[in-house]
Amino acid sequence: MAKLIPAAERVIRARKLIQQARALPVPETGLGKNDFSYIANVKDLLRQAKDMVKFIPQTAGVSAEMKAEVKRIYAEIEQAGTEILS
Repeated sequence: MAKLIPAAERVIRARKLIQQARALPVPETGLGKNDFSYIANVKDLLRQAKDMVKFIPQTAGVSAEMKAEVKRIYAEIEQAGTEILS
């Protein structure tokens, strides 16, 4: 059976995934930022970050502060996607 990950740990892991997406090197050859594999890797990391926290707001017993933190993570994910891929 899979081990449950606490909400605070999920937030930390989501932020690490966002940082990994930002740190992904842009291909120097070919299409650069328009390279399909680069775009797919960035989107996959950001999707993993979103999946990491998406059920936290629906979980019973989660504080309003944690729910606000999840909203900030969603905003970070959207901002990172825009910044990285534009």
